[in-house]
Amino acid sequence: MLAMLAVAGCSSSKPADAVSSATSAAGSVVSSATSAAGSVVSSITDSSSSSGMATSGSASSGSSSPSIVAPTKASKNYKIAFIQGVQGDEFYITMQCGIEAEAKRLGVTVTTQGPKQFDPTLQRPILDSVVQTKPDAILIAPTDVQALQQPLADAAKSGIKIVLVDTTTQDPSFAVSQVSSDNVGGGAAAFKAIQELSPNGGKVMVESVNPGISTTDQRNEGFQNAVKADSKFTSVGVQYSKDDPATATQQVAAQLQKDPDLVGVFGANLFAAEGAATAVRQSGKTNQVKIVGFDAGPGQVKDLKGGIVQALVAQQPGQIGTYGLDQAVAALDGGQVTPKIQTGFTILTKDNVDSSGAAYKASC
Repeated sequence: MLAMLAVAGCSSSKPADAVSSATSAAGSVVSSATSAAGSVVSSITDSSSSSGMATSGSASSGSSSPSIVAPTKASKNYKIAFIQGVQGDEFYITMQCGIEAEAKRLGVTVTTQGPKQFDPTLQRPILDSVVQTKPDAILIAPTDVQALQQPLADAAKSGIKIVLVDTTTQDPSFAVSQVSSDNVGGGAAAFKAIQELSPNGGKVMVESVNPGISTTDQRNEGFQNAVKADSKFTSVGVQYSKDDPATATQQVAAQLQKDPDLVGVFGANLFAAEGAATAVRQSGKTNQVKIVGFDAGPGQVKDLKGGIVQALVAQQPGQIGTYGLDQAVAALDGGQVTPKIQTGFTILTKDNVDSSGAAYKASC
């Protein structure tokens, strides 16, 4: 059985003041253990207060790291905009829920918009329109590392506080804070799950979104590096579905025609995993091809329970939203701001999915 994995963090609702990575090369080790209950085990972290980064994860037994202090109340009813990466994605819906709950607690007003596709040509007009309304702060998941760079830098120069949530840009120095998952570590964890599901090795692939997206590029990087370290496995590469599950289905089906001995697929985001699951189901190879998805929307959880997907890497989008809004308000009120926060993830299986509380929401 796969164990639940937690990136280092305290068990409270705020991130620990420490840096951790799921890769040993970073010098921080996250340990996991297999148990019948899928329990979260403690982790070892490096102290790195000078870096301005904090890492948070699922509840970790025995952690006593100090918490980042969140604002208790905003000094005024700030006007804050949240721009999603794409509408209708349960990851961003869950993030919105976290933001809205925290906005109510802090006493600020948040409006949410997002493009119909994960596309910078669709997100840019929304950003331009929002900037014209002169909000106090913007929380945004940039859909491209380059295309959103200058407009966001310009918005910051105009006095708007910018917080990057989930994704980032080529040079995020204009942002007061960045909040995201440890995506390289998550990609490595996804391969670890495939290793345990297919111990004899074989061919594996990544189904992703588009090149140039910081988060999914990092997940692919973590996965591919982990594959290279195990001689029993061979990567046949990465396909890009443009965040369309139907395209992902076609691409994985084509790969199965080319490599009928494929043993594993890593779906680097929600729609990629859903499309991969459909292709494997239609091919009749659910016993052979193991799918590990990144994200845990209702459709993916259904596939997990049905045995189509064998494991899910669940992020913490609600926490990302909560922490992002906290950093925006702290910046506006002249409080303590953490420039970079990394949240953790949980490996979900049939055994722990109902008890973990990590599945995403379809509505707030």
